[in-house]
Amino acid sequence: MEHYLRKIYSQNSFVNLLEMKLAHMEPGKSELTMPVDPAKHTNLYNVAHGGALASLADTAMGVACATLGRRVVTLELNMNFIKAPEPGTTIRGLGRVVHNGSRTLVVECEILGAADVLLGKARGTFFVVGKFDIVQEV
Repeated sequence: MEHYLRKIYSQNSFVNLLEMKLAHMEPGKSELTMPVDPAKHTNLYNVAHGGALASLADTAMGVACATLGRRVVTLELNMNFIKAPEPGTTIRGLGRVVHNGSRTLVVECEILGAADVLLGKARGTFFVVGKFDIVQEV
């Protein structure tokens, strides 16, 4: 499953545009990294754009769902921005499924900076649209 998910996410144009990388995954959990490139990820104040951080959180949560064999779409996403990451650093998104229902999943994500400083927290509800063919019913 991990090999399959790494392959499909490495081919995702939006993930590639933001330079997200799958660092780790296990059932119900994921870890993605993303550089904060001043030329790509910052706003007019030269700090990380909230949309880039929310995209990292949404993707990390979606991958956490995928590790359970679930194909999902985002129904709802809440993002709390706590601290801005420094441009030029790499940040991490840690996704974790907290509810694995038959039709919906609830997932949380922490966005962490250097020395595991908490930069943001997200929570999302995801709707199950199917399963990955290579996985038996989970």
